[in-house]
Amino acid sequence: MAKTLQTPARSRLNTVDPTWTQVREEAEEAVGREPALGGFIFATILNHDRLEDAVAHRLAQRLQHADVDATLLYQTFQAAMIADPGIGTALRADLHAVYERDPACHRLIEPLLYFKGFHSLATHRYAHQLWSEGRKDLAYYLQSQSSRVFAVDIHPAARLGMGIMLDHGTGFVVGETAAIGDNCSILHAVTLGGSGKEQGDRHPKIGNNVLIGAGAKILGNIRV
Repeated sequence: MAKTLQTPARSRLNTVDPTWTQVREEAEEAVGREPALGGFIFATILNHDRLEDAVAHRLAQRLQHADVDATLLYQTFQAAMIADPGIGTALRADLHAVYERDPACHRLIEPLLYFKGFHSLATHRYAHQLWSEGRKDLAYYLQSQSSRVFAVDIHPAARLGMGIMLDHGTGFVVGETAAIGDNCSILHAVTLGGSGKEQGDRHPKIGNNVLIGAGAKILGNIRV
């Protein structure tokens, strides 16, 4: 069997970012199996140097609007990741969370290319950074588009940990003062909301390593 030549650049990539190396290898294999998607996979993955760039490109394409084009969104996402490099770490943790916990996921490229649960979480991470910078209108735009495109509604102020698996995602709602810890798994139609009566800190706080089943409704400033 032929071996892939390891150039110095490829060797460094394997050492520095094994996640991105695996994503690229899976993308190359996918193009070989399904040439009809070659252009799509090249534009989304193989044309980029980092996982961060690939995710930003994919989401910019999905969230663009006639008056807010993909180029502007891509630049916005890049700026958010420069301001908070931890977004890249969270993206990798979320990607592996899906790969390791979702029995329907067999490759890292699947959430990156196709799964709206991963896409909506990544969108929120950009929106949350914008919110923290005081760019609330653009953060609200991303929330609105995420709700329209992915049927997931996460307030930009909500605080999310890393390594979150959002399976399916449809109907997931997270309120403004909610918080979710690390390594949580959340199924569809989950609401983390307020009771409708309080002001201020009024939404649930989910700790680390929590599984929330489909259809769960958790209301008020309580801890799980």
